[in-house]
Amino acid sequence: MSTPVRIVVADDERMVRTALRVILDAEAGLEVVGEAATGAEAVSVVRELRPDVVLMDVRMPETDGIRATERILALVDPAPRVVVVTTFEHDAYVYEALRAGAAGFLLKRAAAEDLVQAVRLVARSDSLLFPAAVRALAAEYGRGRPAAAPAWVARLTDREADVLRLMAAGLTNAEIAVRLGVGAATAKTHVAGVLAKTGARDRTQAVIAAYESGFIAPGGGGAGRGRRRAGAAPGGGGAGERDDE
Repeated sequence: MSTPVRIVVADDERMVRTALRVILDAEAGLEVVGEAATGAEAVSVVRELRPDVVLMDVRMPETDGIRATERILALVDPAPRVVVVTTFEHDAYVYEALRAGAAGFLLKRAAAEDLVQAVRLVARSDSLLFPAAVRALAAEYGRGRPAAAPAWVARLTDREADVLRLMAAGLTNAEIAVRLGVGAATAKTHVAGVLAKTGARDRTQAVIAAYESGFIAPGGGGAGRGRRRAGAAPGGGGAGERDDE
């Protein structure tokens, strides 16, 4: 029997915490091991219980979800995957949480099956959660294209540049391998190279860096400066779905 994904739920509303616990505990392979009502409490509970995934309300008293995410990622090793839970999709708080290290976000009105799928996806660390929404947030709240591309852009190989664009489109390692005609291990190696060169903790951070640097245009073109286009350009997308041509 495989080890279940251990989850901590942090939200200042008891009803929300209870609803999330009921949904997740009913699923095989998922287990809610703790709850927190404030950001400060979330940090303490996560340090004690060492979960795999944290569902973090972005707006909480004492310490908000952004600061709590930063503290958890700085203090807990190995760090859990933090998913920000929010009422509004286009929220500056959500984008700041992603920049702070959150692996993705989830709307409070999401269907139960989308919640479960998101938790499983984030736990696997194998794909970008809500690629189209991340692109929209980057377009609205990104810091703007710098005057000169960051040094890491020039260090990417052409293949790594292709891989980064496919990561931004929401493709998994296996899908990247198929798209580029390489083995799964090779695709995984290229993804690791992208993370190392961008200085990113995970796929979400690498994609945020790609948008903020101007390497990928948030409007959906995907043509990076000084690089040829990849074989796929980000298009539409949804909860846990990839963006295909």
